[in-house]
Formats: sequence, C-alpha cells, structure tokens
Amino acid sequence: MKTSHAVLLSGHGVNDPDLNQRRWSEEKKRSRSGLRRAFTLLEVIVACAIFFMVAFALLELVTRGLISAKALQAREPDPGIILAALSLTNAFEEGSMSGNYEDIAPGMYPGHRWEAFITEVGSNGLFQVEVMTYNERKHSQNPVTTVGLFWRPASKPGSASRPVQ
Repeated sequence: MKTSHAVLLSGHGVNDPDLNQRRWSEEKKRSRSGLRRAFTLLEVIVACAIFFMVAFALLELVTRGLISAKALQAREPDPGIILAALSLTNAFEEGSMSGNYEDIAPGMYPGHRWEAFITEVGSNGLFQVEVMTYNERKHSQNPVTTVGLFWRPASKPGSASRPVQ
C-alpha cells in the first residue's frame, strides 16, 4: 500500500494500466490466500459431527464399564453374619427371632431380612441355629440358609432336656 500511495502522490502511474493490473492481482492473491487459510462451514460441521460421535462412543464405553463394576460389587448378605452375632451370647432360649439387615449394617443390604430358629438338639446344652436370609427384591433367590451348632450349657433347658413322658 505504501508504494501505491507514493506513486499516486508523485503523480506518476495514475493511468498506468500495468500498475493497476499489478494492484488488482496482489489484492486477488491476498483474498484467495485468506480463503485458503479458513475452514468452510461444511468442514466445521463434519469435524464437529465426527468429534461428537467419538465423544458419545467413549461415554457409552465408560457407562458400560461403570455398570459392570457396580454389578461386581453387588453385595448379598451372608447368613453367617447373624450366626456370628448370636455366637456372642452366653445362653440360648428355644424360639425364633427375625430382623432386617439394615439394623445390623445400615445401607449395605437394602431389602434383605433374616429369620433365625433356635432349637435344642442335645440334653447337654447343644443348640442348633438355622438362619434364613430373604431378598425382598429378588424372590427367586429366597431363602439362603445356614445352620450352626452352639454349645451353651448355661442356657435354660429346652425340648431336648425335658423328660419323655
């Protein structure tokens, strides 16, 4: 631009066709090179579409991975938890008891309950404890049963200690 101003100021080349042709070709080159440096709208749309397809595919993989990890961490209560708690008592009494696993471990086993049946099987204080766990959400898995034997001589005599009549 400075050269064209200088030419115009000096008065030379105002009507020079070669000078006008050169100016026109320089401006055309500048405008063409400017277009070549930019992306068209269609190229931007295609690039965005490819980016989002890849991003959503990755999100789907991450989601499936998290679901699989959660399924591996699914906890089912073991009836042995109740047997372990009952083993801490010094004396048994024949009968039944029941409860909810939420009372023992809040938040770990929602929808699970248990029942325990205590019977004396020997006259010397030997008791059998049968624990059944129920999943109230999946009835097809009910019940899970565990049986344990405990010797508690300080317990009240039960049905096995009574004399036969």
